[in-house]
Amino acid sequence: MSLTVRILIGLALGLASGIALAEWGAAWEADAVAIAQPVGKAWLGGLQMPLIPLIFALLVTGITQAAATARGNRIAGRAIALFAMLLLAAASAAALAGPLLLRLWPVPPGAVGALAGAGPVAEVPDVRPSAQWLLGFIPVNPLKAASEGQVVAVVLFALVFGFAVTRIATDRRALLAGFFQAAADALLVVVGWVLWLAPLGVFALALVAGARSGLATAGALLHYIGFIVLLCVIVTLLVYPLAVIAGRIGLARFLRAALPAQAIAFSTQSSIASLPAMIQASDGPLGVRETSRSIVLPLAISLFRITSPTANLGVAIYVAGMNGVPLGAMQLVLGVAVAAIVSLAAVGLPSQITFFTTTGPICLAMGVPVEALPLLLAVETVPDIFRTVGNVTADLAVTRIIDQSSVREADAP
Repeated sequence: MSLTVRILIGLALGLASGIALAEWGAAWEADAVAIAQPVGKAWLGGLQMPLIPLIFALLVTGITQAAATARGNRIAGRAIALFAMLLLAAASAAALAGPLLLRLWPVPPGAVGALAGAGPVAEVPDVRPSAQWLLGFIPVNPLKAASEGQVVAVVLFALVFGFAVTRIATDRRALLAGFFQAAADALLVVVGWVLWLAPLGVFALALVAGARSGLATAGALLHYIGFIVLLCVIVTLLVYPLAVIAGRIGLARFLRAALPAQAIAFSTQSSIASLPAMIQASDGPLGVRETSRSIVLPLAISLFRITSPTANLGVAIYVAGMNGVPLGAMQLVLGVAVAAIVSLAAVGLPSQITFFTTTGPICLAMGVPVEALPLLLAVETVPDIFRTVGNVTADLAVTRIIDQSSVREADAP
């Protein structure tokens, strides 16, 4: 039985038990919550424990690998630059559309706070730019910033350090890259151990949520699924005009070319499984040259997940709305920056691990509580379908765009 299925079972049993206690077991409700709450919080603490060092190690290794690839091939360098711009644009789309969606389709009144495992949350004031505010991002003491959970400072230091590693001697660069890769591998083992206990942790958290909010918890989860799916659909739809304009291809032709790969992505939730169909589309209807396709498609599958910053920032925005945490303009700007950067840390990781390594830092950077994330992970299967479809669509679009830019450059006098 897969981990996803076991987590879903834990969620369902926890919610059912909590709701049953709230409705018919008032005499045992307080005792059950008193036992389940520390179990859930202990498991959540275990998930947070490796988060900061893991993000740092993954960003450093990701930067060094991307820089080496970009230096080795001009098309690859152009593709990576395009990936970075589109990831930032995708995160910005979530920052604009997410709050608007929650105004038009707010969290159901009975579900507000239903998934907040830690009780009332203090309001997070709007952050306004100032000299002191800007200086606060400079990690004067990176170790202290990491210990205090200052994610933006840690991410900034990881970026600076990662690019610095790419400028040192080859043998020393390989030594440092190998060290951080080994550190990331070890930390992923720790995360795997914690996730092995996910069904128990999710059961405990769901029991507490169900006992406190009853059926409102289920309503919040369904509303959350619809919210994230809508954000993914919005970004996917924006890919089509991008492909048509920048890729110089007719809309109907791009739709026909993308459909087989999208169908596989929808059914498998795997970009890699969709690769054969994407190769056929690139060689056939899209008319991409093999020299471009053989470089851009593998890079896109490895580094470029356009829905990742959108959906992950959407999670933070939803949790903030669910807990009544107001998000000012600067919280959203921070969220956009961190969401775009840490999407690189999701390279090659299982979806369960990816969810925490990408959404956790965004929530921490924006001052949003993370207690609800384990329950949201349990229902990530449906949003993940639409994430994958959007990623495959964007992979095909950027492959066509990069190829066309190379053709225009070759034809230029």
